[in-house]
Amino acid sequence: MTPSLLVACLCAQWCGSCREYRGVFEEIARKFPQHRFLWVDIEDQAGLMGDVDIENFPSLAIADAATPLFFGTVLPHAAHLVRLVETLADAQNRSAGVAFPEAEGLIARIVEAAGRK
Repeated sequence: MTPSLLVACLCAQWCGSCREYRGVFEEIARKFPQHRFLWVDIEDQAGLMGDVDIENFPSLAIADAATPLFFGTVLPHAAHLVRLVETLADAQNRSAGVAFPEAEGLIARIVEAAGRK
């Protein structure tokens, strides 16, 4: 089965909020096995970032295949991530008018790198 969403958390090991959020992120990933959740350390995997500059943590990039559906900072709470994933997984809630051009190349690089693992 192909995952219906790619949910990538863009964080850094030095960030205390990110370290605390990682457990929450991994817990939510187990609740949604139909989706692919990836933890991307923006410094350890700097080559994936390209021109994208992450200024606030945690930041999420969520895509359906290679089409970005969400790109931005979130509050580090489980309920927020659950609500976001559930909303975006429902095709009726996907807004065709919203674009995240800054995330298109990033999503493609993350998908490509994940496919090599």
